[in-house]
Amino acid sequence: MHRRLMLGFALLAGVAAGTVEAQTPPIRVRGTVASFADGVLNVNSRDGQKLEIMLPDAVAVGTLKKVELSAITPGSFIGTATRVAADGTQTAIEVFVFPEAMRGTGEGHHPWDLEPGSMMTNGTVKGEVTGTAGHELSIAYKDGDTKVIVPPGIPIVTPAPASRADLKPGAPVFVVVKKDEAGKMTAAAVRVGTNGVAPPM
Repeated sequence: MHRRLMLGFALLAGVAAGTVEAQTPPIRVRGTVASFADGVLNVNSRDGQKLEIMLPDAVAVGTLKKVELSAITPGSFIGTATRVAADGTQTAIEVFVFPEAMRGTGEGHHPWDLEPGSMMTNGTVKGEVTGTAGHELSIAYKDGDTKVIVPPGIPIVTPAPASRADLKPGAPVFVVVKKDEAGKMTAAAVRVGTNGVAPPM
């Protein structure tokens, strides 16, 4: 994978772990492309805002492709957003399968903002059990471990290359944004939906 794209995905994963520039936390923008021209990405965010985001030449655009659950085996390094039940049971909302070159990125278990109360776990799969509610994965990370149920039908994805030509009106996007003191927003990493696969994180 292109090194610049790999760095972009690593940044996205680092944001999940809260490890990127904690003193000025980046903002995660989810929405659809309104337009893209002359280095300016206009996004209709999922909360109804119309955002203007600068996209520097150095920032690569990536996408995602679906993979089967069978791609996750003991030893796989994954990231998964989960919703947590009152009894502590964690159910995956999505699963991101990291390429080997990104092993260890953003490792840990942290709050996430995909939906209220959601968590993000980046770690190594240690085992799998098939149950009535889906597959239960045992995930180990530094300082701990957890079990996550992966129900049928949730998005399971891995990174793939894309280009700025994929930033078409209506395309779903997930953008890590930095905002300066004047409120200007600049993209640090961009993931765009292609071939019917929307960024699920």
